[in-house]
Amino acid sequence: MENRPVRVRFAPSPTGPLHIGGVRTALYNYLFARQHGGKMILRIEDTDQTRFVPGAEAYIVEAFQWLGIQFDEGVHIGGSYGPYRQSDRKDLYRQYADYLITHGWAYYAFDTPEALDAKRKEFEAEKRTFQYDCTTRSMMANSISLGIEEAQRRIASGQPYVVRFQFPENIDITVHDLIRGEVTMNSRLLDDKVLFKSDGMPTYHLANIVDDHLMEITHVIRGEEWLPSAPLHVMLYQAFGWQAPEFAHLPLLLKPEGNGKLSKRDGDRLGFPVFPLEWHDPKSGETSSGYREQGYLPQAVVNMLALLGWHPETDQELFTLDELTAQFSIGHISKNGAKFNVDKARWFQHEYFQKLPLSEVADMLEAQVKEHQATASRSYIEQVASLMRERITFPSELWDTCCYFFTAPTAYDPAAIKKRWKPGMTIHMAKVIDLLRTKPFEYEALHKALLDDYIAANGLNTGSIMNSLRLAVVGKTVGPDMLTLVMMLGKEETIRRVQRAIDTIGEVAE
Repeated sequence: MENRPVRVRFAPSPTGPLHIGGVRTALYNYLFARQHGGKMILRIEDTDQTRFVPGAEAYIVEAFQWLGIQFDEGVHIGGSYGPYRQSDRKDLYRQYADYLITHGWAYYAFDTPEALDAKRKEFEAEKRTFQYDCTTRSMMANSISLGIEEAQRRIASGQPYVVRFQFPENIDITVHDLIRGEVTMNSRLLDDKVLFKSDGMPTYHLANIVDDHLMEITHVIRGEEWLPSAPLHVMLYQAFGWQAPEFAHLPLLLKPEGNGKLSKRDGDRLGFPVFPLEWHDPKSGETSSGYREQGYLPQAVVNMLALLGWHPETDQELFTLDELTAQFSIGHISKNGAKFNVDKARWFQHEYFQKLPLSEVADMLEAQVKEHQATASRSYIEQVASLMRERITFPSELWDTCCYFFTAPTAYDPAAIKKRWKPGMTIHMAKVIDLLRTKPFEYEALHKALLDDYIAANGLNTGSIMNSLRLAVVGKTVGPDMLTLVMMLGKEETIRRVQRAIDTIGEVAE
């Protein structure tokens, strides 16, 4: 394997939106390929045409373009190992199914769905579980029990059939896994999987082995759910006489609470996406939320996913894609499932939002200012963005967090009035207006006049006065340093807002 250039693939099925767990699988493949100077391929595995969903393939391509995960070959860009869509490779697979039959590694099976169901019920009545395997194949309708001549007669007559893999009886099959070590299973525990269907299409098991071989894939890095199928895949490589790739089966992404795999239902219940982009189901009409549409930055999503199952050698948490590539190691991937942490996902988003150039944040804020029909100079918008960005996690929060910089409050939080606007407060606010009119309008001068010469000198409660002033200016008791806000709003605008609060709230009784 060392002498072969590294080639990996991500091979989703176009059966709906790309789950975030699939994104992580692709990311790990990408990091491994880049680290080893190798190639990464995007292959669409659409052998099951009954589950095909229009738009799913385009969705997959768009998701990776948004995330910045680039492929070297694939269904969307081509390459010298194509075609990269399995339905376009349909004519390739028959010869490989025939090879397996000819060499005793597979057989024709004619069992109808009704016959299979009857056999399952027969086993259930005996409190046994039916499995089509080396112990039961002789009692079923196939070319082993019927003989090859009868099988060929049935095929010639047009009777539907499938091709099943023929496991040798009672042998130990070992999968060498880069994450889990050696995984061994006896062939008596394995069912004779269908490799080729009567509609002329291969199943995943045959198609992915043939394609991986023809595309010279050296490492198969995929989800843990494929581990039970790995012994079959190892045996298929042996049956064809091909060199098998190295396998690495990634741990599952688990739901935030309880046990089990992360699902769309968990996202709907807890209010977070499980898909990279918003998805509009063409069949049901249902819309599912996406990380992009919720305002997540792609680099935050990538960083978050990288650490769900893999751990670096240090305590570093924030990584660029290049840094991830340099430090990634399959040896540091956990065997155990990784619980999705909604709060951690938001933390990554916050950290990356803070890293955006100020001009980008200002662009977002400026668009929302215009959307709300407010006006402000670009320099003022940049000043607000610089002051307030640390309070922001998602772009959608900008206006609600910063709106009072652009529009005066028209109402006041009732709970804040009850708590902050005490008897005599109109007198104190009138004094604030007087100080604003008579003192130099600069930060230090106002700080001394208001906090030292008025509040402290008269034994007043600083928090009470300043929170009431904030209520008057903002409409609620949140925001940055009060005098910084006053300086940004300007003298006349601040006076107008305080006077309006005095007129609107008025004096309150004891």
